[in-house]
Amino acid sequence: MLPDRLLRVVQLLSKLPGVGEKTAQRYAIALLSADESVARELGRALAELHDNVRPCAECGNIADVREKGEAAICTICRDSRRDASLLCVVARVQDLFAIEKSGAMRGKYHVLGRLLSPLDGVGREQIGMDRLLERVTSNDVREVLVATPPSVDGEATALLISRELGAHGVQVSRIASGVPHGGDLEFADQITLGRAIEHRRRFSF
Repeated sequence: MLPDRLLRVVQLLSKLPGVGEKTAQRYAIALLSADESVARELGRALAELHDNVRPCAECGNIADVREKGEAAICTICRDSRRDASLLCVVARVQDLFAIEKSGAMRGKYHVLGRLLSPLDGVGREQIGMDRLLERVTSNDVREVLVATPPSVDGEATALLISRELGAHGVQVSRIASGVPHGGDLEFADQITLGRAIEHRRRFSF
């Protein structure tokens, strides 16, 4: 029912995470119906994306390429007000964004890109364990906060990081997991409730 060129746009948009065929069709028709300049500007921005945005050479976050031929360094790594002795390790850039929005992390970050999963052929080399170890030992990092998800792969990754960095005398901590704020206990899973009780803390008066 759709013209071939519009159908091609729908097919490309539907490759994005969380975008189904109906949503992609709605987006494509909206772009077609909007002012022509919107679609052209979007096209230019997408065409320039891979040329001007790269993983940060220090932490793996997303960064602008400032000068051609120079390594891309993100705004967080360039921020001298950050506590360089505190390093938060995350699996994905999206996790970094979520933690950054909380405003609770004033250190720097290290993005692994993936989680340990031996069954899928992802070992310590694939998650860049040596690179993390070198960064920690050469930058006087006093604490590494492991903020991988509370999944089987996330826990395995956290355990590996704790074991290897701990052997070098680095303090390694793990983000706590528990009942979400505003959530009902009856809807919490057993693992979440168990962790919440295990990591309980005293009231301070």
